[in-house]
Amino acid sequence: MKVGIIRCMQTEDYCPGTTDFKMVQEHKGAFESQEDIEIVGFINCGGCPGKKSVLRARKLIERGADTIAFASCITKGTPIGYPCPFKNKMIELVRKEAGESVNILNHTH
Repeated sequence: MKVGIIRCMQTEDYCPGTTDFKMVQEHKGAFESQEDIEIVGFINCGGCPGKKSVLRARKLIERGADTIAFASCITKGTPIGYPCPFKNKMIELVRKEAGESVNILNHTH
């Protein structure tokens, strides 16, 4: 698996992504059933309302990602308990852009 992780721009001040990387390294969370994982990129959504996430996913795929993971800060609101109000639309648009050959993960941990 070659994964590109998209995170919440607003959450960058709270979280450096440590748990996301730890989950990949330890094969836990959304990465539990994966053997070989390489992170090809870690980027923010571009800010509300997340329209740039499509462009950012495209770049991650161009750089080799076969999986796009939305960090838990977007989908679960980690660490402050406030999930992105645009998460469903963002995931829908990235899924459409990425096509069937790219796996979409809706969380990291």
